[in-house]
Amino acid sequence: MKFISRKDAKGAKAQENILENQVVINYPDLDKPPRPRKELRQGFSTGTAAAAAVQGALAELLGLPCQDAVEVELPGGGSLIIPLHYHKRDGEKGLAAVIKDAGDDPDVTNGAEIGARVRLLTRGNDAREEILFQAGAGVGRVTKPGLALAVGEPAVNPVPRKMIRRSLEKVWQGVFPGKPMRLEVEIFVPRGEEMARHTLNPRLGILGGISILGTTGLVKPFSHAAYRATIAASLKVALALKIRKIVFSTGGKSEKHLQALLPGLPEEAFVQMGDYVRFALKTAANLKFPEITVGAFFGKALKIAQGWGHTHASRGLADLKKLGRLTAETTGDARLAQEVSRANTARQALEILLAAGAQPVVAAVGERMLAALGDYAGPGPELAAVILDFAGAPLWRGERVGRSE
Repeated sequence: MKFISRKDAKGAKAQENILENQVVINYPDLDKPPRPRKELRQGFSTGTAAAAAVQGALAELLGLPCQDAVEVELPGGGSLIIPLHYHKRDGEKGLAAVIKDAGDDPDVTNGAEIGARVRLLTRGNDAREEILFQAGAGVGRVTKPGLALAVGEPAVNPVPRKMIRRSLEKVWQGVFPGKPMRLEVEIFVPRGEEMARHTLNPRLGILGGISILGTTGLVKPFSHAAYRATIAASLKVALALKIRKIVFSTGGKSEKHLQALLPGLPEEAFVQMGDYVRFALKTAANLKFPEITVGAFFGKALKIAQGWGHTHASRGLADLKKLGRLTAETTGDARLAQEVSRANTARQALEILLAAGAQPVVAAVGERMLAALGDYAGPGPELAAVILDFAGAPLWRGERVGRSE
């Protein structure tokens, strides 16, 4: 994969740049030095892969010479040289495919084949441009409202559609300058339906396969933006379905326990926020959800209670010395407080507290967790918090009544 700046792309001697990203992991409130920088390789999105595939497919359809690599323009400027896995004529269609390279991002679609079939549209108004997108095998179709695409549409997101149109136009105008494009574009992903089971697509109402995604055309390793976008999309689906109560969890396990605890809510009401606590609460509040519940295992709950807006382990560990001080304040037991502060993990600290019958400490953590959530959500929504033990049973539940700003 080769990256070319927009300026260099116009010249004969484009310079190759290594797509790398330097990441510094910070440890707030800890007396530890930051980890060394680690260089991570960027990749390209499924949208970029599809844009490259359609370029090869249209060239084959029109009987043009097709190189084994094509140049795809990126939405933010510059371009990528993307290798084609194969390209050929297939009856009345052009056919090409790309192997998705996600770089060092742990992406379920890394190594997937992203293919395209392109054919000429022979019906309709020849004077009007028309690109008819079709979902081939392994590409999902939208079945619920609230997403950027209408119900019934192939799950090829708006930015990838623009990239695909640009790629098609690049080939088309070289043969038919000034003539409107009239093409059917089918995107397919072998094994895409299987891959989609490991995504949130079924929850979002995207059935039959993966989505063709990408807002920049690039995949940045461990992309925070992608996860935040998934949270926002899940909330918009719930909003479109007129769901009033959202239940945030920190992952699949906690979500299952919360679903059992709140069986009357539809599946779309449950949203996995992961480590993005502050973002999830602010987004839900901005969308005017009147009721928000957050559930977490004790370790994550403790981080939230201690003011962590992002709870990933790379940011550090919960402060058990603070928990020890809270234990002393709540119970007056200096020995227990010392034992808690010396625990190796939050799990061990919880075991110590429960063995000592110190549930009021857990309740104190819960109250602080609820207060932190309130800071993120603001005064409007009614809030509830649930702390789960490590087997998934509720240890504490609390509520805060919302009020008008």
